[in-house]
Amino acid sequence: MSEAVNLDGTAIARRIGAGGVETLRPNLLPDVPLLPLKPTRGDYDLNPGTRPMQERALAPAAVLLPVVKKPEPTVLFTQRTHTLSKHAGQVSFPGGRAEEGDPSLVETALRETQEETGIDPKFVSVAGYLDPYETGTGFAILPVVGLLSEGFRLMPDAREVAEVFEVPLAFLLDPANRRREAREWQGHRREFYSFQYERFYIWGATAAILVNFSERLARP
Repeated sequence: MSEAVNLDGTAIARRIGAGGVETLRPNLLPDVPLLPLKPTRGDYDLNPGTRPMQERALAPAAVLLPVVKKPEPTVLFTQRTHTLSKHAGQVSFPGGRAEEGDPSLVETALRETQEETGIDPKFVSVAGYLDPYETGTGFAILPVVGLLSEGFRLMPDAREVAEVFEVPLAFLLDPANRRREAREWQGHRREFYSFQYERFYIWGATAAILVNFSERLARP
């Protein structure tokens, strides 16, 4: 469940900008969790009454939470095209379902990132992992936190990605910029986190993973 935390997002972001990947590592999970993933966070944290009564098999997936290394670091996101059959137009981290040939979920995140955005894995320094996340759609997602060094080139896959953009890390770490909203979905009231940055609306699992990231960075 989400914890109340007090943090100076600007100070934390600048510390990461100055210190790099070693500044991130102490607050993250250091080892890749074994499969099958056992999520400790998920869509049901805010909606416990909608959790399925029976345990279900979850499809393994991974996303990259790319922190762009700058004096004022940013986080890189993709906005999906409006022609996709699922999650059309939504803001997300690059990533997706694990494939049989992936050696690990880290490779899943890096492969999907390269396929979606064109970013070469050599620009990504993996810092650690956030808590595995269960979605209502049946996925167990491992968020891989990586520091993205400058110099990378973007070549988005036009079939999947409408736009690649960055949001200041300090903005995402500021609790004042985080909202808790609710909508009706399939006859139930569902609560979720969201962020509004300029014209970009970040919500759902992506926003919840950002909340988990913020909580971990705020730990002493």
